[in-house]
This record gives sequence, C-alpha cells and structure tokens, in this order.
Amino acid sequence: MSIITKLSVNLNKVALLRNQRDIGIPDVLAAARVCIESGAHGITVHPRPDERHIRATDVDELRGMLGKIEFNIEGNPLQEHLMPILRRVKPTQATLVPDDPAQATSDHGWDLTRDAKKLRPLIQELKELGCRVSLFMDAVAANMTLAAELGADRVELYTEPYATAHRQGKTAESLPDYIRTAEAAKEVGLELNAGHDLNLENLPEFLAAVPGVLEVSIGHALIADALEIGFCGAVKAYLTAIAKKTKKFLPLKREK
Repeated sequence: MSIITKLSVNLNKVALLRNQRDIGIPDVLAAARVCIESGAHGITVHPRPDERHIRATDVDELRGMLGKIEFNIEGNPLQEHLMPILRRVKPTQATLVPDDPAQATSDHGWDLTRDAKKLRPLIQELKELGCRVSLFMDAVAANMTLAAELGADRVELYTEPYATAHRQGKTAESLPDYIRTAEAAKEVGLELNAGHDLNLENLPEFLAAVPGVLEVSIGHALIADALEIGFCGAVKAYLTAIAKKTKKFLPLKREK
C-alpha cells in the first residue's frame, strides 16, 4: 500500500517578514488559514529564544485557531524557552532539534551518544503530555536504534545534504544513505519525517526513492515560491509534487 506523505508548512519566514515592521503584516494566522484551506495537512513553527521570527504569542494563537489540524512545534528542548511552550500548548508533534541560538537555521541532527541522557526524560514527559515526538537526525542508519531506545516515535531526516547533492547532480551519491536510514528506522519501529531545503525540484525524487516518509516540513522554499505563484498556488504545487513521486516531475511554470 502506497504511503500518503503529508505536507506541513513552516511559517517561520512569514513571521520573519512580519517582524520587520510593527504593523502586523503579513499575518501568521491568516497565512496558516490559507495553507490549510489550500490542502496542507499541518502547520510547523520553530520558535527560537530571540523570537526573531515565530513568537510565543504566535504559538498560542495558532493552537487556538488550528483546533484538530496537526500542529508541529520544532526546537531545542535543552534550551530554557522551549519546554514551557510545549507543556502549555501540547502540540500534535514535538520535533526536537539540536540548534544553537546563534544559528541562522538548523544544520545538523542530534548526537545521541552525547545527548541521550538529557533527552530521555524530556521525550518521556512530552509523550505523557500526548505529543508525538520526532528527533531531527542526520541520515546515519546506525543511529536509529538509539533514537528508538530513547522513546521517540519518529525521526525527521535532515535533508540539506540531499538538496545540495541534487543541485550538483549527485543524488545517486546521496540517496543511498537516506534509503538505508529509512529502512533502519522501520526495523526498530520508528516512523519517518523529512525536512530542510526540500523544494519543488528535489522533493519528488526524494519521496520516490526513500521509503515510508509520512510527513515533510517545508518553509523557506515554499514561501519563496509563494512570492511568484501565490500562497495557495505554492501549497497546491507542493501537494502535486508529493503526489507525483517521480524523477520526471517538472515544477509548475511561473508567469512571466
């Protein structure tokens, strides 16, 4: 039976633009509504301590607005700001990411041999709150066993290395690591997400090759495409790309 991969839209870049001016536009909640009305399955946010994009107030307002729609909150639970948000909001999914406050964006997965002891009680607490827990991980098959032993429900594969390989025409060198990691995750009972630098050009090939991806979280590229084809059009384009799952997929043509 074919896996139906869900699309969760990351709204960080909408909030980043909003924060450049103190006039409330673009509206994060309005963007979320457009995404859901256009067919997206969920919304992702990654609040950081400096609130340079998503703010704690955005998270609370989104929780109230989304209702039963899947809400995915990303962040580093070892930083003081995140766990209070997760305890209060109780999102559908908590994606734990080992980012540093100074990072522009996430750029690596967890080192579980170093951080397992700190993560274990936090994962347990989040599961008791009713959250599905996903760990942001590099495509290293050997790390899946420890991720499962910690109690995670899913792993989100960090896909920037694949995206770089795709731009360089070297997907054949990159995809085997993701395939092996996906297979290893399944063997130990972990479900699979993926995210980071996925776009209309590289997403179908990734999903065609890597088995069992249940959800992709996409923000930067989707927001960039929305500047050209509109927010609704961008969401639908990504849903089309997900449905294709073929190396022959071509993105929608932009109007000149």
